[in-house]
Amino acid sequence: MNIPTAVQKYLNKFADNNHVLETSSEKYFNNIIVIPAIAEYENIQVLLKSFLSGSSKHFNYTLICFVVNNTAGVSPEILHANYETLEFLRELIFNRSPDKYNDLKMEINSSGLNIGLVDTSSPNNVLDEKNGGVGLARKTGMDLALHYFDYNNQYKKLLICLDADCRVDSDYLDVIIEEMNSLNAHAGYVKFEHNWDGLDENAEAIVCYEIFLRYYVLGLMFANSPYAFHTIGSTMICDHEAYIKVQGMNKRKAAEDFYFMEKLAKHYPIYKIDNTCIYPSGRGSWRVPFGTGQRVNRFISKMQDEYQLYSPKSFELLKKWNDFFFSDSAKTVEEIYIKAEEIHPVLKEFLALNSFEKDWKNIVSNSKSIDQLRQQKKLWFDGFRTLKLIHLFRDKVFENVHMFDALDIILELIGEEKKITRQIKIIPDIPTQLEYLKLLRHYA
Repeated sequence: MNIPTAVQKYLNKFADNNHVLETSSEKYFNNIIVIPAIAEYENIQVLLKSFLSGSSKHFNYTLICFVVNNTAGVSPEILHANYETLEFLRELIFNRSPDKYNDLKMEINSSGLNIGLVDTSSPNNVLDEKNGGVGLARKTGMDLALHYFDYNNQYKKLLICLDADCRVDSDYLDVIIEEMNSLNAHAGYVKFEHNWDGLDENAEAIVCYEIFLRYYVLGLMFANSPYAFHTIGSTMICDHEAYIKVQGMNKRKAAEDFYFMEKLAKHYPIYKIDNTCIYPSGRGSWRVPFGTGQRVNRFISKMQDEYQLYSPKSFELLKKWNDFFFSDSAKTVEEIYIKAEEIHPVLKEFLALNSFEKDWKNIVSNSKSIDQLRQQKKLWFDGFRTLKLIHLFRDKVFENVHMFDALDIILELIGEEKKITRQIKIIPDIPTQLEYLKLLRHYA
């Protein structure tokens, strides 16, 4: 397969070339699903079965690539778990012992689904201690995927991210592939709903965390932010053109998803795939320093009051700023500072803290058209700076608000007419919390 020049340039400059993809297939693909896995032997089987329960229309042109990963310093228990996973996946791929996992192998073979493996776990293959983690694991798999696309047809070459502890809807692949191709979308994410069993403390933790995630995105939507989308690793999708445009995945041990999606959003619209769903695990986890697993752990340990959200007033001020800053009228630094102080003095302080005056002069001098100026504004006031501003509002003027008071306010601000009955200032029961979550899932 002849790799396009732009792809080869990316591989020469940015790719990790220390690992190989193990697969029995000699085909090239239109879609490659990259799944980091560490101590996920049982979850991988559940995930594969959820794929096999659905349509096989696109299986022949799709590769599921597991990146089994760890650094040298992990415990013997993790090493053993990863060894089990490697043996299991190699058996599925190469069928060395016909009597092992026979039913699953037969089902995979008859479906046409292709399985691949990247071993970043065995002694000479481990990820380096400094960078080893989910970001580098995703990057390793996504970079390798660029070698295995069929660049000779007109279909998009899709890099689809997923996690090993997820399940997917039966139409997951069909919807992603068909919508991304029909819309000519370069980047997107899939609708998600966290998975939990029963209504125990773990379920309470994940409901609380998902409300937090969706409230923040809904606040950004209300504020007309160009960064109003979820940044969850198991939901991310881009085509190969977008991937090399943003110089690939980063190596971060945590928040790799936030920074990758932010990079994509600086160059492309982020499309939400709403007609299928993935179901991430709601378990506690040691795998990353923050995110779902750590928030569940923190909730259960009762380290702090988790039923707090950013004040809706912060999003109201953010909306005023976005509506002003992203408008097309030409503005001087002085005009921008005057308007910022009019919106709120803390906003003017934020601009000064972030060297806005110096940056704005560079933005104006480097923008030869309205379109370029719009793009430069979007690059400057990005998703990270947006979050920093919300945090500054929280720290300086608007303390966090009781979760369900904040929800009532933001839902009213967006025009939601349904009122959920609850006792004021008391954490409602789980059925009531799920009513709120259902509304949030509808909007964000």
